[in-house]
Amino acid sequence: MNPKRDPREELEALTAEIRRHERLYYVSDSPELSDGEFDALMNRLKELEAAHPELVSDSSPTRRVGGERANTFASVPHRIPMLSLDNCYSEHEFLEWHERVKKGLNGEPYEMVVEAKIDGLSCSIEYEKGSLARASTRGDGETGEDVTLNVRTIRSVPLKLDLSKPPPVFEARGEVYMDKADFAGLREAALEAGEEPFVNPRNAAAGSLRQKDPGVTAGRRLKFIAHSYGYLEGMVEPDSHWEYLNICRALGFNISTLGNRTCRSAEEVLAFYAEYAEKRFTLPFEIDGLVIKINSRRQQKLLGFTSKSPRWAIAFKYPAQQATTTVLRVEFSVGRTGAITPVAELEPVKCGGVTISSATLHNFDEIARLGLKTGDKVVIERAGEVIPKVVKVLAAARTGAEKEIIPPKACPSCGSEVFRDEEEVALRCVNPCCPVQFRRALLHFSARDAMNIEGFGVSSTEQLVGKGLVKGFPDIYRLKKEDLLGLELFKDKKADNLLSEIDRSRARPLSRLIYALGIRHIGEKNARVLAGHFRTMSAFMAAGPEELARVSDVGPVIAEAVTEFFKSAATRAMVAELAGLGLRMDEPEPKASGGALAGKTFVFTGELKTLTRSEAQGLVRELGGKETSSVSAKTSYVVAGAEPGSKYEKAKKLGVPVLSEEEFIQLTKKER
Repeated sequence: MNPKRDPREELEALTAEIRRHERLYYVSDSPELSDGEFDALMNRLKELEAAHPELVSDSSPTRRVGGERANTFASVPHRIPMLSLDNCYSEHEFLEWHERVKKGLNGEPYEMVVEAKIDGLSCSIEYEKGSLARASTRGDGETGEDVTLNVRTIRSVPLKLDLSKPPPVFEARGEVYMDKADFAGLREAALEAGEEPFVNPRNAAAGSLRQKDPGVTAGRRLKFIAHSYGYLEGMVEPDSHWEYLNICRALGFNISTLGNRTCRSAEEVLAFYAEYAEKRFTLPFEIDGLVIKINSRRQQKLLGFTSKSPRWAIAFKYPAQQATTTVLRVEFSVGRTGAITPVAELEPVKCGGVTISSATLHNFDEIARLGLKTGDKVVIERAGEVIPKVVKVLAAARTGAEKEIIPPKACPSCGSEVFRDEEEVALRCVNPCCPVQFRRALLHFSARDAMNIEGFGVSSTEQLVGKGLVKGFPDIYRLKKEDLLGLELFKDKKADNLLSEIDRSRARPLSRLIYALGIRHIGEKNARVLAGHFRTMSAFMAAGPEELARVSDVGPVIAEAVTEFFKSAATRAMVAELAGLGLRMDEPEPKASGGALAGKTFVFTGELKTLTRSEAQGLVRELGGKETSSVSAKTSYVVAGAEPGSKYEKAKKLGVPVLSEEEFIQLTKKER
């Protein structure tokens, strides 16, 4: 930071940046920074606020536990706040914490328990009368997300406590994580399928726990380790953290393999920290540090809490691992959305306990920012990432033999022309039949909200593409029974069922086909709007960017994406093939204005139980009504599911009628 910069300006800019990264980490599960980089931003904000207390706001990131709560799962209020831990990165910082504990306990002797800080996702698991009743993420510390169905699939989580007379309520808090070996298998499968893989085990665990389909979570081999005390009712409280860990183990939970050591001095903790500085790389799971807790529960209560963390515990983190090596060449990798990512092939070097031979360069703007050339000596950093990143170019070491890195003009997978939007940093291949992208695109094409080909799942896709039977969308409609029977997944009846589903999909309306094609920025609603406006595929394909942009709810970004998509000769030929194979290329005329819900506008909020959101919206359209995303005085009804949000409150304020899910279903039955 510039030391001459106005403190208020710096504080406001830093706060905005931290909030953005909190959202990426806690809500989107797509962090851009390593933990060390994020902590550096947070520490700078703390310094500014300490120097200028008059500028501190109650909404500062330093005054809350974590980021915003995601809204795709039901909310769960925590009986006791789930606070985060303060971090330290050096012996000096640890000793400062140790001295504060000494003073807080007025010289009483105390014992510390040391545990591995596993890199995963914090989770609360509640049991009522011994049975698993609820599981939730930490969220913002006060309220988390309900992930009960997904947690039930984790085999290391007991569904019933191993206790003859269980208490009314027992809450275990811990970490959901993924072993390194399981993560490597998941990453390899994603790459083979042409999908964008998770960047590290922590993100894989977070993404897997927040799946809508528990079946997907069940296949991810997640694990849970208990590490923290939660709410307890009807059972004598343990006297120490050590006793609590042993209770958890007796009840059927895993506890940390490093959680079986107690230390009575700072020197013992520092020796333990040094011992695992290298040994941690041999563990089956990722750790980014150690957690040190005061053992006695009485002393924990005596020390108490700050507004965001306990005073009786601290996370002693290991520094990011760095090494120096040479960039041998730069390869271009095509991701699931067609984004072309430059990857540096490196002279192999040891870093973070493993041999590194490649590093992500993210995009070509990053290459320009670094001033990177092939042949450069570089510093790489690995902080839990599977593929580390280049953080610095050692320009002084150049010999003159280094070469500029030229962005590709054609897709390295299919040879199609690449495209870069002015508002984006990534180059993209826009050919929908590009082999690397195709597997992912095929699953989208056959999905329920697109062409709805039941039975065209991941396994079927892998075999059909792997055997060369499906190389593009049109090939789906050329499949014969003998093709399917030649695959190990298919027997007689299953083959007949899939062929029937494929045949039925030919009659799907234009709106479904537009969505199925996977045009960037076009969701299900945009596809309906465009199909309703243009009515035929030929009119849609012929529309220029200005005409597209004039369509309601479309705008210039979508207009540009559509124009670029249909510029490709391969795309136009593919659509012509689909038409020749009998797919519907028009949108049916809307029902007469006399539909039962004609003129009525619906807004949906909260989680529906018996219908998906798209099914409920489809019912409204089928009966001549309209669904929108915002509430106004002209809205006819708001349909509120579980945990409705601000739309529900706005409806009450405006006097808009609110229907429960059951009332909505009864209304549509009555009107049909």
